[in-house]
Amino acid sequence: MPSPFPGMDPFLEHGSHWPDFQRHLVAALRDALGSAVPDRYRVRVADRRYTPEGGGEHVEEFLEVRGPDDRLVTLVEVVSPANRTTPAGRTAYLATRADALARGAGTAEVGLVLQGTPTLSYSRDALGEFDYAVSVTRPALPDRYEIYTTTLPKRLPKFKVPLLPDDRNSEVLDLQAAAARAYDLGNFAGRINYRADPGVPLAEDHRRWLDEVLREKGLRVEAAQPSADEVAVAAYHLWERAGRPDGQDQEHWYRAAEQLRPHAGRPGEPV
Repeated sequence: MPSPFPGMDPFLEHGSHWPDFQRHLVAALRDALGSAVPDRYRVRVADRRYTPEGGGEHVEEFLEVRGPDDRLVTLVEVVSPANRTTPAGRTAYLATRADALARGAGTAEVGLVLQGTPTLSYSRDALGEFDYAVSVTRPALPDRYEIYTTTLPKRLPKFKVPLLPDDRNSEVLDLQAAAARAYDLGNFAGRINYRADPGVPLAEDHRRWLDEVLREKGLRVEAAQPSADEVAVAAYHLWERAGRPDGQDQEHWYRAAEQLRPHAGRPGEPV
C-alpha cells in the first residue's frame, strides 16, 4: 500500500521509523543512480558511525559515486533528524561533507526532515516557502547551490546528481519514486499509526490538510461523542466517589465529559 500523501510522509520522521526509512531510501537511490550512470562509475553505500550524547553507536548510510580510478566524484546524503537536532549528529554529518568537498567532489543533500536546524547555511530569501529541499553543489563551484524545493502537500522533486565534467554533466533522479520505493520496502503502511499526531512541527494549514487527507483515506475516523446520558451517569459516579459534595455538579459534569471524550492520538504517542 502506498503512502497516503502525494509527497513526503511526515510520520516517517518518528524515531522508530526513520532509521529503516533512511536505509531503504539510500538503497532506492543507489539502485536508481546505479542503473542511470555510465559503466565507468560505481555507486556504493558507505556509512559513518558516531556516539550520540546519550551513548551507544549511531550509524548513518550515504552514497558515494566513484570514478574509474576510484576517485570520489559525488557524495549523496539523506539528512537525518539527528543531523539537525543533536551536536554529535551535526558534527559527524558536516565532517563527511567537508571531507568530500576537500577531495573536489560534488554533493547532493536530500533534506526530508522538518524538525531541527538546517545543516547548510545559504540565503533562502529568494526561494519562497518550502518544507523540503535537495541542495546540490558541483566541484567547480562548491559554494554555489542548485536548490530543488517543495512543500508538504506536493510531490518531491527530481534533482540532478553531478558527475565528472568530461562526461554528461549530471544524471536526474526522481526523489518521489525513490521515497515511494523506500516506503514499500519498509512496510510502513502497516507500521504507522496515522490516528496519532506526526510529532513534527507543522503549520496549521498543513496540519488541517494532513487530517483531511487521512480522513479521506479512511485512516482517521470521527469517533462518536458520548451522549448526555452517558456523561450524566459518569458524573454521578464521580460525585459519589468524591463523597457527594454540594455545589460541584458542573465540575463533575466537565470532568466526566473529558474522561469520556474519544482521543484519536496525542503528540508524542508512538506512531
